[in-house]
Amino acid sequence: MMDGTLFWAFAAVATFVVGASKGGVPGVGILAVPILAQVISPVVAAGLLLPLYIVSDVYGLWLYRKDYDPWNIKIMVLAGVIGLGVGWATAHYNSDNLVKLIVGVIGIWYSIDLYFKSKKQDLESKPADVPRGLFWGSIAGFTSFVAHAGGIPFQMYVLPQRLSKMKYAGTSTITFAIINALKLPPYWLLGQINMVSLEKCLYLTPMALFGAWAGFWLTKVLPEKPFFKAVEIALVLVSFNLIYEALRQLLPG
Repeated sequence: MMDGTLFWAFAAVATFVVGASKGGVPGVGILAVPILAQVISPVVAAGLLLPLYIVSDVYGLWLYRKDYDPWNIKIMVLAGVIGLGVGWATAHYNSDNLVKLIVGVIGIWYSIDLYFKSKKQDLESKPADVPRGLFWGSIAGFTSFVAHAGGIPFQMYVLPQRLSKMKYAGTSTITFAIINALKLPPYWLLGQINMVSLEKCLYLTPMALFGAWAGFWLTKVLPEKPFFKAVEIALVLVSFNLIYEALRQLLPG
């Protein structure tokens, strides 16, 4: 039930996390739905948070209007549309927990692979390419539709390119601003967004904007190497959290 002190406390934290992710703090946005799902249904949580993502996106678009990689955005958005279509078509059959488990495993696998490669040699940057972008972008679109969990597939594709921290943050912000806007019509048609949830969003909007400002400030002051190390650490923590949340629901007892 979307009421009471406990709900508003968790909603405020989840909304701040949403804003911070749009301000450029890596990996934290994916935690928003799991945080709010502690007090309401994950499906309801996803519907409630989507307008707040979009409000934060508008601020993020202004913040990163000069820092982004257009080729990556084109590839990821095109592929993301494919993933969104699959997510919408299978909305009544998708298991949130199964998607969380898959995304979490992908994130851990990538982190382990990155760790062992870094032990052998300095990682060379990989240029953006269409085949990998279409693959990871489609997954990002699908997992974003189901659980706002597109960040890990996005990182799988973009992190190896070793973009500058501001260009990385801007590319992520703009890509998911477009994808989130495209999710509005199907979310409304599926009933995940309604007048009741929109009323709650009005009260939470200032927290989303504050989170975006705080996230942008933090992104600017972090040096380059610590920034990407924070991305990788956040990826591991978020991935383990997703696996834990999924297994807690899927396994008996």
